[in-house]
Amino acid sequence: PIAIVGMACRFPGGVVSPEGLWDLVVGEGDATGEFPVDRGWDTEALFDPRPGRVGRSYVRRGGFLDDAAGFDAGFFGVSPREAREMDPQQRLFLEVSWEALQRAGVEPSSLVGSRTGVYAGVMYHDYGPTGSAGSVISGRVAYHLGLEGPAVSVDTACSSS
Repeated sequence: PIAIVGMACRFPGGVVSPEGLWDLVVGEGDATGEFPVDRGWDTEALFDPRPGRVGRSYVRRGGFLDDAAGFDAGFFGVSPREAREMDPQQRLFLEVSWEALQRAGVEPSSLVGSRTGVYAGVMYHDYGPTGSAGSVISGRVAYHLGLEGPAVSVDTACSSS
């Protein structure tokens, strides 16, 4: 049997909860914004009004997650070096997995050694060759939470976003 007992999410526009997502939708909000300044990007050099320029963007707005660099590596037992090299999807998935359990009223530590499984829909990633294999995302969560059920990652392409 499969039971979905809680959920958590991160979306552009400052959405950090299912309630926040609902508020954004009901309020017909705009979740796009300027390029974030906390990513180390040279936002002026990034912009080029001519489409198709490699490494450039011809738009100045997009859908960006707030506080993408706010991952608490120590909390999850991840070294600072490993955290820097991890695909951001993996950092976010660790956070929202923990939060989904808490929102469901389940103490994450109570699942250590249980047959609880992790199923993840992942998409391509442009983060680089180190620490970015999409297939490891479910296993990383299972490992950090001490879960002993199936750990399955499915490349669902853009539908997972």
